[in-house]
Amino acid sequence: MKLNDKAELYIWDGASENEACSRTTCLGISAHQDDIELMCWAGILDCFGKKDKWFSAVVTADGAGSPRTGLYADYTNEEMMDVRRLEQKKAAFVGEYSALAMLNYTSSAIKDGANREVVEDYKEILMAMKPEVVFTHNLADKHDTHIGVVTKVIKAIRELDPADRPKKVYGGEVWRSLDWVNDEEKTVFDVTEHQNMAAALVSLFDSQVAGGKRYDLATQGRRLANATYYASHGTDTAEHLMYALDLTPLIEDVDLDIAEYVNRYIDSFKKDVNDRIAKVTK
Repeated sequence: MKLNDKAELYIWDGASENEACSRTTCLGISAHQDDIELMCWAGILDCFGKKDKWFSAVVTADGAGSPRTGLYADYTNEEMMDVRRLEQKKAAFVGEYSALAMLNYTSSAIKDGANREVVEDYKEILMAMKPEVVFTHNLADKHDTHIGVVTKVIKAIRELDPADRPKKVYGGEVWRSLDWVNDEEKTVFDVTEHQNMAAALVSLFDSQVAGGKRYDLATQGRRLANATYYASHGTDTAEHLMYALDLTPLIEDVDLDIAEYVNRYIDSFKKDVNDRIAKVTK
């Protein structure tokens, strides 16, 4: 793959680049280090320990703007970038990812709608790996860098030949939960198995967890809450659930407006709220 000059490819088991790419069946594309482990766990879990399924990851940002306190309070941006890259490699090793591509772009580059470098890197990776499934951020996320990633992922996939596009694209939860999406419109993944592994992967990012953000507890709590509150009139059928928006229609119809698409979910939620109020007040 011909990626930007700052990009780094990590393959933990010593496989060649061609082998690591060709065996990939599921790909996670995130903004920051640890986003993969938060929003792509369903894909990681589906591939873990399998001989015919492999998960690979792409981390787009360099990690320079990470919040920090405690042990990491006095770290420079360059030192924090080194720490976060190492943490992400640890996660790739523990999660047995097929390959990890760290593109090391600045957040400003990712948020720049005119930036073509990020899109071209995504296309290069997608063409080399040809994943069946892609996980990325959802379009209702409240972090601008995350929105920069998902919109560029959609753009990159749309520019591929239809035969080279993934079969499914999902947008997972990070900086906004998806519990507001109507049940019949959610994509729901049962991620009950290997909870020890799920906790371990998030906990590896010590610079964030010990540095002031308890992502380890919050992520477990979110998935547990999803399972408990999913059905109001039934007992739980899973201990942990992960929600996602199905973004596949946006790569099947390249003329479908991105904002219009996510607004369909918002409008549907608004209608459901209004209908329920009307039903008990009329």
